[in-house]
Amino acid sequence: MRAPQEPESPLEMNIVPMMDVVFSILTFFIMSTLFLTRSEGLPVNLPQAATAKQQQQTRIAVTIKPDGQLALNKQPIQVSQLETGVRSLIQANQSSIVVINADEKVEHRYVIAAMDQIRKIQGVKMAIATKRQ
Repeated sequence: MRAPQEPESPLEMNIVPMMDVVFSILTFFIMSTLFLTRSEGLPVNLPQAATAKQQQQTRIAVTIKPDGQLALNKQPIQVSQLETGVRSLIQANQSSIVVINADEKVEHRYVIAAMDQIRKIQGVKMAIATKRQ
C-alpha cells in the first residue's frame, strides 16, 4: 500500500534579497545625482561667506587664478581684452551677471583690475563667487 501523501506546503517568495537590490540601486542613483553639479569656471579655492546666495541669471564666469591669470568662461584672456570679451557674451535684452571666481590667494589688485574692466559695461551686474560655510 501507498503511504498517504503529505499535503504540499504553500509556496513562499522571499523578497528580502529583492529589497536589498532595490535599495542598492536607489542608493546608487542618489549618490550619482550628488556629483552632477555644474561648474562654469576653472577650479579655484573660493573664500567662504555665510550670506552666499545662488544667482539665477545668464552667467558669465571670470576666473582669476592665484598667479593673476584671467579666464573668461574657461578661455584665457588678458585684462585689457576683458571688457570686449564680456560685451561679446552679453545677449541683447537679457540680464547678465558676471561672476568673478577669484582664488582666495589672489592679490587684491588683480580682482580690482578685472572689476574695473567689467564696470565699464552698462547694465551688467557683478558678483563674487564664494563657498557656503
